[in-house]
Formats: sequence, C-alpha cells, structure tokens
Amino acid sequence: MTLLDVSDLRVDLPGTGPVLRGTTLSVAAGEALGVVGESGAGKSVLARTLLGLTQADRAARVSGSLAFDGRDLSRASQREWRQLRGSRMGLVLQDALQSLDPLRTVEAEVAETLALRRVPRAERRERAVSALERAGLPGARELLGRRPGELSGGMRQRALIASAIVGGADLVVADEPTTALDATTAARVLDLLARLRDEGAALVLISHDLHAVRRVADRVAVLDRGEIVEQGPTAAVLAAPAHPRTRALLAAVPSGPKPDPAPPAAAALVTASGVTKSYGRTTAVDDVSLTLGPGETLGVVGESGSGKSTLARLVIGQERPDRGGVALAGAPRIRLIPQDPLGSFDPRFAVERILRLAGGSGGEAPEALLASVGLPREVLARRPRALSGGQRQRVAIARALAASPDVLVCDEPVSALDVTTQAGILDLLAGLQRERGLAMLFISHDLAVVRRISDRVMVMRRGRVVEEGPTESVYANPRTAFARELIAASR
Repeated sequence: MTLLDVSDLRVDLPGTGPVLRGTTLSVAAGEALGVVGESGAGKSVLARTLLGLTQADRAARVSGSLAFDGRDLSRASQREWRQLRGSRMGLVLQDALQSLDPLRTVEAEVAETLALRRVPRAERRERAVSALERAGLPGARELLGRRPGELSGGMRQRALIASAIVGGADLVVADEPTTALDATTAARVLDLLARLRDEGAALVLISHDLHAVRRVADRVAVLDRGEIVEQGPTAAVLAAPAHPRTRALLAAVPSGPKPDPAPPAAAALVTASGVTKSYGRTTAVDDVSLTLGPGETLGVVGESGSGKSTLARLVIGQERPDRGGVALAGAPRIRLIPQDPLGSFDPRFAVERILRLAGGSGGEAPEALLASVGLPREVLARRPRALSGGQRQRVAIARALAASPDVLVCDEPVSALDVTTQAGILDLLAGLQRERGLAMLFISHDLAVVRRISDRVMVMRRGRVVEEGPTESVYANPRTAFARELIAASR
C-alpha cells in the first residue's frame, strides 16, 4: 500500500529561487526509497517539505500534490502537520549533537512528542526506554538521565532515531543519518533503519553515500537541481545507470589505491613519540607514535572516539601531550584543514579578508590562492554562508595554503560532501601535494577515501594504534579483528 505519494512538488525559497522543480515519488509501507544527488540538488529541502517544515516558512512557495496515507496534505495547517510529526511521521537529521538539546536529558528529548500529546509520565518513560532499545542502545534505562554530550556519536544518532519512532511513526525520513559516523557505527545505524523498514515503516533515506543507499534502499531516486532524473530498483539503477548524472555520481565513488603512491620518505618532517593525552579519567590518545615525511600521506582511521581528532590537535600544537612529544624537523609550517570550515570562518568576513589574514603580509595573493584551488575570482567578495559546501572546503584549503605550509593536517575534510564534490576535493589535495611536496596527515572515518589518498595507514581504537603499515598491505591483509571489521563495514 502506497503510504506517501508526491506529485509535481515545487518549492521556491526566498533569496534562493526554485529548489524543487516538479518532484514526483512514492513510498509504500515496508519499503525504503533512497534519494541521492550532489550538494544543492534539493535533498534536504525535500526532506523538510515531506514533513511540512518548509511550509512553515510563510515566504516559501510550495505547490503540487503531497498525500500521506490517502490524505491530501497540500493545504494542511501547521497544527495538522504537528499532529502528524508527533505521531505518524519522524525525522532523523545528520548532526545529532546539533539536533539534540545539550541541556536536556535523553529522556526529555526522546519523549518530547509524547509529552506534547500529554501522555502520562510513567508511560512516557516506558515508551522512551522501548524506543531506545529498538534503536539498538543497550542499557537504555540507565541512559535516560544522561545528556547528549555524554554519549558517543553513534549513541546520539540512535537516540535521535528513537525520538523519531517513539510515537509509532509510519514514515521515517532520514536525512544523511550516517554522514558523521565511522564505518562500523554507520553499519549499525543502517541495519537499524533496515529493521524499521522490515517492521512495516516507510523509509525515505536521503544520502550522498551510495554504499548506504545500496545497503538499505529497495528503490533509488536521483535528484539533480530539484528534479528527479532517474529512479527505479536500487540494484538495477546502480548497476546500469541511464542518466549522465547517475553515472557521474557512481564514477565519483572512491575506489582502489592511491594512483601514484609516494616513495618512502628519506627523513621525517614530523615525529610523534609515545604521545599520551587524557581528559579526566578518559585517555583519548595512549602512547601513539608516528612519522610523516615530505610528499607523503599518512591516513588515520578508527571509530568515533578512537582519538583521531585529539591526535590531530597534538600534532599541530593546539594541545600539549601529558607524556611523550612531537618533534618538527627544520621548523616546518603546519596548517589544519577542519571538518567544518563554516564553523571555523568568521561569518562577518568576505573570503578575501579570510585569506589575507591567514597569509599575513608575506602570504600568497588571495586571487592566486583561489586559482590554486579551482575557484573563480568573484568568490573573493562572498561571505562563507553564500558558498556551497564544496566551495567552503576549497576556501579552507586555500586558507591553509596561504602561509606556504609544509604539512597539512586534514581532519575529516570530505565527510560532509557529496561524492562528486568529495572526488574533486581529493583530486585537488593530491594535485597540490604533487606540486608543492606537501606532507599530509589525513584523518577520516571513510576507509575508501583513506585508501584512495594515503601511502600508509594507521588504525586507532580507544586511543591506541592497533595496526599500521603501507595502505594496500593493511587493506589486503589486516592482522587484527578490529581492522578487518572496519574494512568489511566500508565495503
């Protein structure tokens, strides 16, 4: 039975113009539809519109047919939408830490829709525990009093899923639910979404991760500039794509080894020896050593909470180790490319000022920096929020290059990008490395990305290095069960 039926859906947003241009799709109970496309294709606007959130903006213009369980919602009031969202529709967003209120307990967050419906408190608690357990969280009752900041990334994401299903949702819209998760945690979240589908829920999985869509979705729709250009059974579309946009998305998926691996470095620019860093009773990095030479890329992989980002901060000198040390040969310049460039930019500054401040009086000209990362001159006058995700990441790279660094520390630089934008950034980094002889410490939860760009790889777990070696050797013959699990989850 078709539960969600959308026909000729059009959305115009103020200051943006047309975002959806006649989208048509349907989802049945017990079925999962994957929606894929580049950044700016309209995926997140589609997710919000399916749940009536875009319609809450009075300046937005929404037209077309949107029916749920046979009920026409084209002219539904916001009160009617709120009743549906609290009971029969659920939304799972990609950034659980931003979506969950850091000041509220897990119980308050998960049971919020029940509280709005005035369900008695005792019943709310039991239904919250049940939803958390369905979401795959062991010890659910003990988690009720915790706050989101006390949970790991995977636990927060599952708590967010619990809040979406606690009211008994028949439709779950998941907007990039695994973007910020490591491979094993993402696999568990995808298994949970597949179980919800198998239990009879209709699932709309919006993702730039074609591996995730292949794993969960029965059908796939390809969105390009607000239009669905191809849709059909997932296996058929991904095996034999008919539209050029679909073929481009598939071609951009990282696969295989680094095309031109660097020879072993003669001397190290960066040497970390037995570095250890603790926060209270938690040891984030435990006796880690590494070397990094000119023109070489060392990939660092591991689950959320394994210590990867803490190691990056120790290498760039942002934090001091409790034990051990980081030695720099020849006073190399080290710069960081962060995971979230938007959060690292001053929103008041135009790109030109951002680049001039980063380079100082002796730095490269902003125009030359933009050209080196493939951006046109007109970007100089724009502020960060006026740029796409891929453009912001390129500006972040240009900012890092402004001081002519010898070493780049890349902390999840492509995790939030669609596959074609991601491929462009990886090609850009590889080209800059060849041209400038840059050394790179490349941190990522995406093992396919790490394999594509790294000469050597280091696998971390609970703050320690459990395996390391030449990338292809580790991928072909992982020695530890943990490395084997990570590699298997990424395939």
